[in-house]
Amino acid sequence: MAYWLMKSEPAEVSIDDLAARKVVPWFGVRNYQARNFMRDAMQVGDLAFFYHSSCAAPGIAGICEVCAPAHPDDTQFDPASPYFDPKSTPDKPRWLCVDVKFVQKTRLVSLTELRRQPALDTMQLLQRGSRLSITPVSDAEWQFITRELM
Repeated sequence: MAYWLMKSEPAEVSIDDLAARKVVPWFGVRNYQARNFMRDAMQVGDLAFFYHSSCAAPGIAGICEVCAPAHPDDTQFDPASPYFDPKSTPDKPRWLCVDVKFVQKTRLVSLTELRRQPALDTMQLLQRGSRLSITPVSDAEWQFITRELM
């Protein structure tokens, strides 16, 4: 099993939305490296921190589990979607998503709190210039956050 951090803007999909809907496709990823993580590395059963981003209080808000392997992101084909990609076609989709299911809501572990932890100094989320919406989390980082901060 691998561990991940997946960012979502709570105005679009929050941890509460996931709790209510139980399963959501992780749509709208338009970065090739993040797409490749979903395509090549994420497996059903992997766990992820659900991270609220681009909001007043960014941070880890819960845990989700990958419950379906990478498949075409339908939003790329919808001209009304902000994630529409006119260069993508159903027979040659450029963008993929995985489905995630709700595991648990946690207290909000803020970005500031994460930055204060020496044990997380090498966490990809905390590196300068890191803006990926999906990043791997090491076993040690996962254990530290779940045991010490949640």
